[in-house]
Amino acid sequence: MTDLLTIGAFARLARLSPKALRLYDEMNLLPPARVDPDTGYRWYSPDQLDRARQVVQLRRIEMPLPRIRTVLDLPPEAAAAEVRAYWEEQEREWRAKQELAGFFLDRLAGKETPMYDVSVREMPARTLLVASEHLTADRIGAFAAPLFAFFGGPAVPRPEGSAGRPFLRYHGEIGNDSDGLVEFCCPIDPDGGEIAFPEMTLSTDDAGREAYVTVPKANMMTALGAESLHRWLTDRDVQADWKPRQIFLCDPGQAGPDDPVFELAVRLR
Repeated sequence: MTDLLTIGAFARLARLSPKALRLYDEMNLLPPARVDPDTGYRWYSPDQLDRARQVVQLRRIEMPLPRIRTVLDLPPEAAAAEVRAYWEEQEREWRAKQELAGFFLDRLAGKETPMYDVSVREMPARTLLVASEHLTADRIGAFAAPLFAFFGGPAVPRPEGSAGRPFLRYHGEIGNDSDGLVEFCCPIDPDGGEIAFPEMTLSTDDAGREAYVTVPKANMMTALGAESLHRWLTDRDVQADWKPRQIFLCDPGQAGPDDPVFELAVRLR
């Protein structure tokens, strides 16, 4: 006990509040070295100060607490890679916000914002394997990445060409503070062999026309794709179901800034 610090003393040295320390204990991010079984009072070891300071530093770049816990439990090289990946995400989000602010300011000033070219194509009727979940924007990557990695490969028989690409279908506006239904849809070839994925549902996608734009990696976090489709539909008085489909063309992590990463499509009525 003589080597341990009270929660108040540890909080001052770590530049954290006792309230924050209690929260970090509840999340198993920074549990105390000892808890008095009778009073519940927390005691900390001086050896825990380095971890506490790392928490402080990562919170200053607004890393969420669950992700901080993951980072701090990794070996140094893997932890550095995770922090680097997080910061690249923050830079993409900042560019997206900057793009959106510029778009809004241009609209207020009566300026025209360059839009993506919109194309139209016919899509055949398809059978889909579907996994669905209500998600906030910051959880979509964790939901979709392993599904695209598996279903985008050769393990599942799919139609040829663009008709066989897996996609995400959004059923409402989604943000970091508001969730919405997101479906992962994989077109399958019903004659390609037995498909056994009981955790997913089978669905049909009717034949029809869809309008779409192609979005490069540099703009993948912006709203320009959706705005381009909105503008195209409005200018032509064309109706769409507005359940946008995000059809990935490649792994964004392997793409350059100008490489096309996904198509954003809406089904026309």
